[in-house]
Amino acid sequence: MKLSKLNPKKINFNDVDKNYSGQDILMKLGELYQFESGIFGYGNIWTKMERIVENIIIDELDKADCIQAEFPKLQPRKIWEQSGRWDVYTKESDIMFNMSNNLGDYGLAPTAEECATIFGSNRLLSYKNLPATYYQIGEKFRKEIRARGYLFRPRTFVMMDAYSFDKTQEDMHKNFEKMHDVYMNIFKRIGINIIPVVSDGGTMGGRVSEEFQAITKLGEDIILYNEEKNVGINKEVLDFEDKETFIDRLQGLKLEDMKEYNSVELGNNFELGTKYSEAMGLTYQDENGQSKPYYMGCYGIGLGRIIATTIENNIIVKNDRVKGFAIPENIAPYKVQIIYSDENKEKAFELYNKLQDSGVNAIIDDRENLNMGNRINDVYALGTPYMIVMGKKFEDGKYELETSKTGEKEVFSINELIKKF
Repeated sequence: MKLSKLNPKKINFNDVDKNYSGQDILMKLGELYQFESGIFGYGNIWTKMERIVENIIIDELDKADCIQAEFPKLQPRKIWEQSGRWDVYTKESDIMFNMSNNLGDYGLAPTAEECATIFGSNRLLSYKNLPATYYQIGEKFRKEIRARGYLFRPRTFVMMDAYSFDKTQEDMHKNFEKMHDVYMNIFKRIGINIIPVVSDGGTMGGRVSEEFQAITKLGEDIILYNEEKNVGINKEVLDFEDKETFIDRLQGLKLEDMKEYNSVELGNNFELGTKYSEAMGLTYQDENGQSKPYYMGCYGIGLGRIIATTIENNIIVKNDRVKGFAIPENIAPYKVQIIYSDENKEKAFELYNKLQDSGVNAIIDDRENLNMGNRINDVYALGTPYMIVMGKKFEDGKYELETSKTGEKEVFSINELIKKF
């Protein structure tokens, strides 16, 4: 990409939000735009990161025989009344954006259990069709009273949500365990150290649930975590009357063997049982021709939170001053940023074109009337993991690759660069 086409705004790092530095940098560049509290538009860098994360999620879910689908974002009141959740979401918790007009009453989807149950029951008529899991990736809407932390708690966000259908409770639990493994693969590929955490099912239903948390000083959740077994528990469940139910799922660990951390929830899985299929009267025919309710599970991953957490956990600080951030190479939309002085312009574009032709996404800073220092600063502002500076000391055919996060440098030929990426 030619940086002149991105049109990043000038940024003063002295004015950057100390708590949410990475997202604030993108706001100041114009790569994030807040239309209103909790409602954002996304620029090139964020959108391309989202597509990369999305493709990893799709790849792992498809490997696990999950089926991609899409449910409506605008949902009729009647299906939420079938499940008994309309009043819960529009009055008690008041989390759903809803509207009334001459066509009827509707809500903007904060989640999709109702749609998924109806969709699945229309296709999964017999025990021979089970098990099955459907998933979608799309925008969700929640009426957060106090949106905060940019994309940590917005009012609109992109989410993967999946819904499994099984014949028995045992089969449902097998699916739940399978999705645990799928999630661990997803987060490993994204490059996030994820912690499976024992948690509460909340308004989703079902008492068995599991959060996937990432440690960050910006997290609103507090977990107790055992690093050796990579197991955690959300501290909030210790205030419940049935807290022993949750403690029993800690693989024999004692609470005193766990340390307290701030964390952010990036995913959540629930065993729903027959809550929705029974409430909505949706069934399949078993081996004996009898109508039986589906045992269901639901599974969610927040793509915006993944990106926000990744950015904020990779802030670069020098001399107590925020310098920028560095996106991990495996999910970076652009691997390297090329900076050149005027006398090396032709050689710089030769390198850029060869990288592009070889499938290596790169940025070339082709803007005019900027000094080298300002150009280097923008490498950190855009989060590009590597840079190549072709200045006065540049020797033809020798490209010094600098790691943005650490400052480490290594010299490569063009062919060696292509192989590296």
